[in-house]
Amino acid sequence: MKLNIKCFMKKGLCVAALIFTAGVSAFAQGITTANEFFKAVSDKYATFKDYQAVVDIKIGNTPMAATVTYMAPDKMRMDYTNPANQTIVYDGKKLICYLPESASVLTQDATGANPTTSEGLSLLRRYYTVSYEKGQGKVPLDEGSDEMVIKLILWRRTASESFRNIKMSIDPDTKLIRRIVATTPGGVVYQFDFKNYEINQGLTAKRFEYDIPSGANNYDNFLFAD
Repeated sequence: MKLNIKCFMKKGLCVAALIFTAGVSAFAQGITTANEFFKAVSDKYATFKDYQAVVDIKIGNTPMAATVTYMAPDKMRMDYTNPANQTIVYDGKKLICYLPESASVLTQDATGANPTTSEGLSLLRRYYTVSYEKGQGKVPLDEGSDEMVIKLILWRRTASESFRNIKMSIDPDTKLIRRIVATTPGGVVYQFDFKNYEINQGLTAKRFEYDIPSGANNYDNFLFAD
């Protein structure tokens, strides 16, 4: 029997092409784009009726610490342990900041979105481009750390955004945000480390009521004051 070399080669190339195509398809199915992963995080937060977490904060070289409490769709409260007794409350309409060191209460009628909520994450997807900082695989939260996370970096689309870029470290299993590092155009770095999440505790709006301490100096509309 005479072997048709050309036919054999053609068949061989076709088989190789099929194998290669199947391999590429299987590989592609294992790829999650940064946008897809970020949307999964947003979808996860959309299931939260409320949550509470401990957050360590660093603004520049200044450390702070607080407990953050959120209730859907737009209520947020931060009770600080450092500086002690400082409080920030947002009830969806008004922002209240109590600064104990100066016995001052700053208030502002405002609307906004917390970046660690589904709404806030959706807005970030709109105004920032999302990519992996170090690829889609797990990496240590810090050098030498045993805690593994997925790291994303968000770059602002326009110069009107408050932060030049925002880095997020996310638990790949729970889809909970572990760390946010936001850098302003001027180079000021805001870092937020979240831990000890408690989710869907059945909080009520009463948790976000705040009685202004008597004797405090009140400053209304402080964001736009001269």
